[in-house]
Amino acid sequence: MSAWIEGRVAGRREWGAALYSLLVDAPQLAFTAGQFARLSLPAPPGSKEAMIGRPYSFVNPPARQPHEFYFIILPEGPLSPRLARLGEGESVWLAPRANGFFTIAETAEAESLWCLSTGTGIGPFLSMLRTDDPWVKFGRVVLVHSVRHAEELTYREEIARIARERSGMFHYVSMVSREPHVDSLAGRIPAAIEDGRLEARAGVPLTAENAHAMLCGNPAMVDDVQKVLATRGMRRHRRREPGHITLETYW
Repeated sequence: MSAWIEGRVAGRREWGAALYSLLVDAPQLAFTAGQFARLSLPAPPGSKEAMIGRPYSFVNPPARQPHEFYFIILPEGPLSPRLARLGEGESVWLAPRANGFFTIAETAEAESLWCLSTGTGIGPFLSMLRTDDPWVKFGRVVLVHSVRHAEELTYREEIARIARERSGMFHYVSMVSREPHVDSLAGRIPAAIEDGRLEARAGVPLTAENAHAMLCGNPAMVDDVQKVLATRGMRRHRRREPGHITLETYW
């Protein structure tokens, strides 16, 4: 296990039947907000590999411990059900280096930043928005969190704290697709962009001239939003070819 850092469970947050956050003490692991860690547990006897590992984005900002990881339990998955059953003080292993380029440093300059997420894809945005980086680079930030059911609108206290600390610069829009919910838009993100409801709610333009969009969540949302934004002249951002969209699939 020399290829892994041994962390200790510091706690957990049970959001619902299948939504969990795991808190892990592993102070020797450094990262940039938006990156992910690889969490692992020993594989069952007879497995080809010694460890079973999966990538999970950091929810906590880099300056804050313990590390926090937000995930959905896959009932038949080899790792997530086991992570959800871990108790305080038990061991969990992490790869020694964080990875990923879904960071503020990898975005293009713009007047505003749109953070578009579904489900657990909100995690890396919460890490970023609790650092100074997005507030130095962008004049306004919009966080959109789209879920199926209202009970999945998690981290409301953290979001409210960001709103207080960044008053006038921060706009939060929740969306619920499968039931009506007060104060939330109905439907999916791509449709709400296409018909103008999302910009109307946020009061911030989402155009090639004004915005950079970061997309994090299920592949269908990421693909469909890219198609809608393409009709506005927005394209994927690359180091050698500056654009307007940075993305990561995570759910």
